[in-house]
Parts: sequence; structure tokens; C-alpha cells
Amino acid sequence: MLCIPITANTTEKALQDAQEASQLADVIEIRLDYISHPDLKKLLAHRPKPIIATCRPTREGGRFEGPEEVRIKLLEQAVELGAEFVDIEHDSVGAENFQPLLQKGGKAKVIISYHNFKETPANLKEIYARLSDSPADIVKIVTTANDITDNLKIFHLLEAVGARCNVPLQGKWKPLIAFCMGELGQISRILAPKYGSSLTFGSLATGKESAPGQLTAREMLEVYHINEINGETSIYGLIGNPVGHSLGPYIHNAAFRELGINAVYLPFKVEDLKKFVQGFKGLKVQGYSVTIPHKEAIVPLLDGLDPLAREIGAVNTVVNKAGNLMGYNTDSTAALRELEEAVGDLKGKKATLIGAGGAARAIAFGLKKKGADVTLVNRTEDRARRLAQELGCHYRRFEDVTRIDGEVLINTTSVGMYPKTDVSLVPPEALRPGMWVFDIVYNPLQTRLLREAGERGCRTLDGLRMFLYQAAQQFELWTGRPAPLELMERVIRERLGVRGQGTGVRDQG
Repeated sequence: MLCIPITANTTEKALQDAQEASQLADVIEIRLDYISHPDLKKLLAHRPKPIIATCRPTREGGRFEGPEEVRIKLLEQAVELGAEFVDIEHDSVGAENFQPLLQKGGKAKVIISYHNFKETPANLKEIYARLSDSPADIVKIVTTANDITDNLKIFHLLEAVGARCNVPLQGKWKPLIAFCMGELGQISRILAPKYGSSLTFGSLATGKESAPGQLTAREMLEVYHINEINGETSIYGLIGNPVGHSLGPYIHNAAFRELGINAVYLPFKVEDLKKFVQGFKGLKVQGYSVTIPHKEAIVPLLDGLDPLAREIGAVNTVVNKAGNLMGYNTDSTAALRELEEAVGDLKGKKATLIGAGGAARAIAFGLKKKGADVTLVNRTEDRARRLAQELGCHYRRFEDVTRIDGEVLINTTSVGMYPKTDVSLVPPEALRPGMWVFDIVYNPLQTRLLREAGERGCRTLDGLRMFLYQAAQQFELWTGRPAPLELMERVIRERLGVRGQGTGVRDQG
């Protein structure tokens, strides 16, 4: 179930927000600590959905700074007025002045909350056991993810509690709400229904969050379709850093829904790649996209490679085959397809690539296979030299970028990508009328490089089709089904706020 917290600062605004939230939420949390003088009678008399009454003190990340007896009185009043749930802090349950609240009776259920704003501790099962031994009805454990693998601790706890095993219970078993806070904890909010969390939380709108890392309820419903996630939902995702710019979740989740596939695609912001791959292997993730800066580093961590990926030495797609992680490269074929559709035969064409990372490696490899004359230019000259030696192509110093020649110039770096859109590695004087300039960045489509290239009379290619083609190949490798290309392109253009004639490629099934 989805809960939307109301963080308005007046009773009137809270009522308005609660009415709006009722269109999306299963449960609404009224954060009384945000309202200076809450009118509980009015708030509860007009509630459109079941209500959780919460008055979080500052010591637990809330805003209530008044006397404890006033806070307790507010919660007691909420129970008396018919609130379906009341949320109290774990360190308040044993307090003598909280006993009347716990003994109020009626229909209100008590949620006992544990919040950790510093870390996700290793002893979550012991914390759950202790909280279950309280008079509360529901246990809530919310921690902070400092590494993406911290989410695994929450998932394992939810699984253990759901199976009612390996938990040293002192009292009776109780339903559990659990997830991680922060950007690195967002995946636990989305996957909460898969692992049995009784609730997950989403904000009413950006700027109305009640905790760090809270996604909007609309995003959780419309992008990740959390109301359809269950224990059988397959997991896919993007490994990278950063990942916030990616449109992968929008297109892949839309494609899963279009074809009736019970799956969800998530952004995994990964810093320690080895730790992530080893940890999440036990989660049985069915497939990954791989982006900057992990396309080359992931190769030795996989169980096997497709022949093309092995030749290139870089991977942008991983498929879980019966527990074995197999690497593929769809960047090369996607980029070459876009180039050939626009430029035509690449044999003998002089192409200069800016960059020497995984994307440069894949595209340069493909160009060489097509008979192009390839030159690499990179800010770190030694990387360009090593890659050029491996692939059998040329390299030039970055300082010589203004003297590049040839018919095709390709930016394979992330420079110019959202949110730092007003930068380019190529000075305008290096751009000559008539040359093709291809920027693999797709967010935004019109990068500074392409804008300046157009102004200098160049013919330009944005990164949309390459992104679309490589994503479609990924989808087909994961699912064994043709990707809905027209849908995927429409979603990309809608998210970027652009119109276009489309790829001209029809859906294949």
C-alpha cells in the first residue's frame, strides 16, 4: 500500500493536500509536527482515506519542539477522534506517560517507529524483535543507506519477517514497514511491496517530502507501477554513477507494462562496483544496463561474455542466465546503425572520437569493423594512446582538437549531459561546414556541441536513436520478446519535451 505524508503547515492546507492525495494514496499520514496549531477535529472529520496521525519530535527527524505532554495529548486526541493509526517513536513506548495512549482501545492501531538517520545497522533483526515485544500493533524500521548494498539488509529483514523465520522473536510476530532513506535508498521504497513491507511512502509533490530520498507518489505509481509490484516481480536496472539523468526507467517500465511483463526497472547508483555485483547477485536481478563509469570495470566481475563484448572489451548489458551473469554490448551496433542511417557507407570515412571510455571503445571498434579511419582524442592522453593501440587506430593530443579533420566527429563522453548542459569539449573553430557531428548524449537532445555545430553549418546527429536502439536490444536480450520501439521512442520524446518524426522503425510484434 502507498502512504502519502501531508507536510502542510496549516490545517486548511493539510485538508486541501489530503483531498488531492486521496486520488493516489491508500493511506494518508498527517504530520501534526508540521502544523503549528492543528485542528484535529476538522482534519479527521473530513478525512478521505485512512489516516496515520504522526507528531514526530526533532530527536526523531521531525519538527515538534514543544513539551512532551502536549505531543502525547495530540496523539491521544487523534485516537479519540477516530484516526485509524497513530505513529509513536520507539523510545517513547516504555515511557510512563505513553501508557494511556497505548491503552486507549478503539479501532486505532499503534505503529512503533525506529528511525536511524546515520546508517543501516547490522542488527536489524534484533531491533525488530525488540519492537515486536512492545504493545504496538505494527513495527516500522527506517534507516539511512550510505551504500546501495544497505538496501539488501532491509530486504533480508523483510524476507525473514515475512517467512517468520531466523528472527529471534521475544514477543509475537507483527507486520513490518521497512525501507531506507536517502538517494541510495530509493530502490527500497519501490521494492517494498515485493519484499512484504506493509506500507511504502511517496510525497504528494516535489518539495513536499517528509524524509530524505522520498520519490513522488505519482512517479512511484506512473513510472514504477508499485501498485502492481508483488513477490513475483522480476528486477532489472541501470548500474552507473550518476543515474538520475537516465530515461531508462521510463522506457523499460513502459515497455514491461505494454507487454504485460511483471517486472520493474530501477536506477542503481553504484560506487563500489565489485561490492554491488557480489551483493545483488543474491537478489536474483534478471538484467542490467551498464553506463558510465562501469562499462569496462564490470567485465572481470561477470561469469561470461558474448563474443562481441569480449572483442570490444566493454559491456553495457548484463543478462542473468540461470544465476550466471553474462555480458553483452549493444552500444556498438546501436551507434553504427544510427550513423549508417544518416551518413551511409562508413568505409574509408575519417572519424574522430572524443573520449576513451567504454562507449568510445564500442563505437571505435564498430567503426573499424566498417572500414573507417578512426582517430581518438581524450583529455587523458595516455588512455587515448592505450585504446588506440588496442584497436589499431590513431590518437591525437587533446590540445590538437582544433586541427581534427575528416567527415565525422563523435562525442562519446558525458560532457554536455543534464544537468551540466552548457559545456562542450569541442571548440567552435574545430567544426567545419558539411561535417557530421554526432553527440551520443541524449539528455538534452540539443547539446551545446550540436547547437554550435549547427550554427557552423555541420550536419548533426543527437543521441536519441542510439539510446533507443541499444535499449531495445537490451530489452530483447532480457525478455526474448521484440521491444515496442514506437512506444519507447514516444516515451523518450515526452520526457524530453520534444517532438519528432520518429525513427521510422515499426514495432516488431
